[in-house]
Amino acid sequence: MIQFEMIKILKRELIIYTGLLTALIFLMHPDLISEPTARLALMQEKENYTHPLLYSFFVYLVIFFMRAMIDFVGKLFTKKK
Repeated sequence: MIQFEMIKILKRELIIYTGLLTALIFLMHPDLISEPTARLALMQEKENYTHPLLYSFFVYLVIFFMRAMIDFVGKLFTKKK
């Protein structure tokens, strides 16, 4: 039962990270929509493939800690029965 819950949590977090990655890619590089081949050629020329993953990871960490803090504060104010 615990394993099923862990898989469910991992899937949810992976969906959040993938959505964040996609959003940040298109926000940082809007030319991917109009000229994707030009952007990919520029990435190959500069050899900077990992920066969207790194930026997304750092933004994800900030969002994760904010969610954890909100959850922690919410648990402080709920009554246990």
